Amino acid sequence: MGDWKLNIFSQGNLRRSTTILAIGATVIGLTAPGAAAKAADSPAERAYQQIAALQDIKKSLTPAERKLDSRLAIELRKRTDPATGGALPALATGVPVSKSGTTEVEIRADKVGDELLGRLRGLGAGIRFPSPATGTVVVEAPLTALPTIAGWTDVTGVGLKHGAITAHQTDPKAPPKTESKTEKTARIESALRAATAAAPKTRAVTVGQGSVVSEGDRTHAADTARTRFKVTGTGVKVCALSDGVDSLADSQASGDLPADLDVLPGQEGDGDEGTAMLEIIHDLVPNAKLGFATAFTSEASFAENVRALRFTARCDIIVDDILYFHESPFQDGAIAQAVNAVTADGAYYFSSAGNEGNTIDGTSGNWEGDFADSGRGIGKFAGDAHDFDPGPGVQEFNPLSPGSASRIVTLWWADPLLASANDYDLYLINSLGNVTSFSQDVQDGDDDPWEILQAANSTGQRLAVVKFQGADRYLQLSALRGRFVDSADGTLKGFSTPGVTRGHSAAVNAFSVAAAPAKDPLPFALETGDPANPAGPYPNVFTKQTLPERFTSDGPRRVFFNADGTPVTPGNFSSTGGFVRAKPQITAADGVATTVAGFQPFYGTSAAAPHAAAIAALTLSGNPGLTGDDIRAALTGTALDLTPAGADNRTGSGVIRADLVLRNTGATPQPLVRAGTPVTTPATGDGDPFLEPGEQATVSLPAENIGDGTATGVSVVVDSDSPLATITPRSRSYGSIAAGATKSRDFTLKLAAGYPLGRPVGLSVRVTFAGTLSPTTGSVSVATGQPSSTVRNFAYAGPVLPIPDNDPTGVNATVDVTGVGYASSLTFSIDGAECSTTTGATTVGVDHTFVGDLVGTLKAPDGRSATLFSRTGGGGNNLCQVVFDDAAAAPFSSALSTNAPFTGSWRPGDPLGSLRQSPADGTWTLHVADRVGADTGSIRAFSLHLTGYEPA
Repeated sequence: MGDWKLNIFSQGNLRRSTTILAIGATVIGLTAPGAAAKAADSPAERAYQQIAALQDIKKSLTPAERKLDSRLAIELRKRTDPATGGALPALATGVPVSKSGTTEVEIRADKVGDELLGRLRGLGAGIRFPSPATGTVVVEAPLTALPTIAGWTDVTGVGLKHGAITAHQTDPKAPPKTESKTEKTARIESALRAATAAAPKTRAVTVGQGSVVSEGDRTHAADTARTRFKVTGTGVKVCALSDGVDSLADSQASGDLPADLDVLPGQEGDGDEGTAMLEIIHDLVPNAKLGFATAFTSEASFAENVRALRFTARCDIIVDDILYFHESPFQDGAIAQAVNAVTADGAYYFSSAGNEGNTIDGTSGNWEGDFADSGRGIGKFAGDAHDFDPGPGVQEFNPLSPGSASRIVTLWWADPLLASANDYDLYLINSLGNVTSFSQDVQDGDDDPWEILQAANSTGQRLAVVKFQGADRYLQLSALRGRFVDSADGTLKGFSTPGVTRGHSAAVNAFSVAAAPAKDPLPFALETGDPANPAGPYPNVFTKQTLPERFTSDGPRRVFFNADGTPVTPGNFSSTGGFVRAKPQITAADGVATTVAGFQPFYGTSAAAPHAAAIAALTLSGNPGLTGDDIRAALTGTALDLTPAGADNRTGSGVIRADLVLRNTGATPQPLVRAGTPVTTPATGDGDPFLEPGEQATVSLPAENIGDGTATGVSVVVDSDSPLATITPRSRSYGSIAAGATKSRDFTLKLAAGYPLGRPVGLSVRVTFAGTLSPTTGSVSVATGQPSSTVRNFAYAGPVLPIPDNDPTGVNATVDVTGVGYASSLTFSIDGAECSTTTGATTVGVDHTFVGDLVGTLKAPDGRSATLFSRTGGGGNNLCQVVFDDAAAAPFSSALSTNAPFTGSWRPGDPLGSLRQSPADGTWTLHVADRVGADTGSIRAFSLHLTGYEPA
């Protein structure tokens, strides 16, 4: 017997008889005792020691540590165990740790509720997003507290917060932009002042579209379609999900977005990709209603917002441009399941195919296929290295291109989510044979089948996949926006396959959208040495000669599991199992103009998806009876086939044209008539101008045609919400109403003597007319009673309440109201004895640095709520002697940092009048949440100001 030694061979000179360690650009061979060896401190020896130490740690994990993401476990060992730190001196775990020692993690638990959140806060964790529905909570916790959290019996896993990217294509060689919260606020507010000043001069190149119009409006012939078919988006609501809408007010001031755009409360997000996407939609369908919610808080939040946009905001068409790294290619996860839910309810869903490249253009960093045992273990590791070479050769690593530096890499295998007992690991190795990153979570039956790491900022990198233990499975290895290429020294071949598109974009009823340039070519190479990027046809329209963007992601998507985790083909988890979804389906424009800084022009499938969604909105607007299958058939059936011939996995059926789609579906201008605000004139009673119990009044009810076509046969049916309030006649004919016109008819409303004092009469209104959008329903309110002249004030008398930093659960402060009954008026004030912008001021009503971090909501005793302010006010400090009043001239959404300390009268985000439908007596709640980190404050003083009614 003797000592075994390490020999280093280039792969080209590898002797097949040698037992090998596949590490880096080199191959480590085990040579019999007595043979020559490299020095003990060689790069290969260091790599061996690093990987051996990593797997030794994996084998030694405690039950609590096995619940941790492997990177967290190693980071903790490095910080607490000198031996671990010595064995892994240069290895970066990629765990971001703040100066205060915290990191953001996602915790899986049996139940996410107040009890668990309380325990987490007790350990110093800040709550970022709890999701009881998915059993997850995102927290920012001390790194040292994670073993304790993982040790709790109800906690099933602790992982790093799942990251995400948008599909905005930016120059990969450009340095990342860094901008502080204060700098961003100053930039946005400067643009808002400029847009407000310039609005009268620059408004509307085309009526309703704004100051800048996407070139996609022309290349998709949407402008022609609107003119020819006289449809503009009437009757359709289109909603977007992206990072944020920081510059929303700027775009509204310039006329590039409408004033009545709906943003889910507290879901404005951070960033401006959402603003740019909404501008594209508005350009193509200027009369469509618009909405937005951020997708960036967490996977669970994204899924919840998808559902909220449909089931609460009633969006007809939803579009996003987000990929979460944790989205499985082989099973519909939380986001895809939300997409399935809204499409089953009749919504249409569009999503960016992604900018991860394709095999036709040679830009792909994706490999998928069956695990192939190389027959070689890697050193003393347990398990077997995967062989990427499909031929007779053996290659345990896949080399990355120089442009793949710092890219995110994911490994998935065909096991169900939260049920993988097959354990695969992922290693990143540099050109010297050093392991620079890893992902080796424990999969032991209740875990996700995935690993993730980030490539280093260097060249000559390659990836190795090891089956630690378990069965052979179908794999997907993706260097997102990177590439697999032959190594510079020619010893390794890069292997790639189609199919990088995954996640909710690949949901069965989602439209996955590829990109083609509308005008100028992408102004930079994706990687050094790339051929020229294609240009678009603007000012002409798309044709079959259009070329797609070289970065656009390809399909198809092979799926092995149903959403509930049951296998599609039980027992077959190989390349012959599962089923295949054809993705992407269609192609649309990118490289277009917007007014939004950083999106001038706007490249990426992020821009393509909203063009496609807008064309679907035009189609639905011109033919509201279309089903999802109808629109799918129209979009794909009229698309212009691009190279290669036939439906393909890069551009789907081809590039879409609005004029061809609308001609195919037979679009016609649709009327849309809705009830307006009634005008009440007392006809009997005591002669005063108020409708009181025992009196009757004439109610003049307008009907407004906000559609594209003339409404004929208009009839309005009105019902009261109380048997003590009678309206006659119940229905009236309004005849015909031209597009854009309004007609009014009179009704008589009579109150019984016992009608409750001051209770508003709710009228449900049903409007019928000739057209598919008929009928429309709504409700209007008629005020009753003589308002009192006495204002009653109800002030908060509780303790100072700290507002948790960057915590959506926020804090509640309550005030009890008695003796008012129904309120004739309501205002809300944040008080204070002396106003200033001083940090931590004790004389203001709400002391908080950066008021733009806050969302404030007022909740009435009957459960109705109204948003007072939501992420506006920029970097200004403190709210003091500020009154929220529906009659105020300026909305608080227009408040700037320079207005601080915020005082005076402002219009709230939602009308306070909506809170007066029930008696005011009871407990009112002010909820304030801080949605961004680094600024703090507290609630100190506020009041409700209520006016009742004079006795009849």
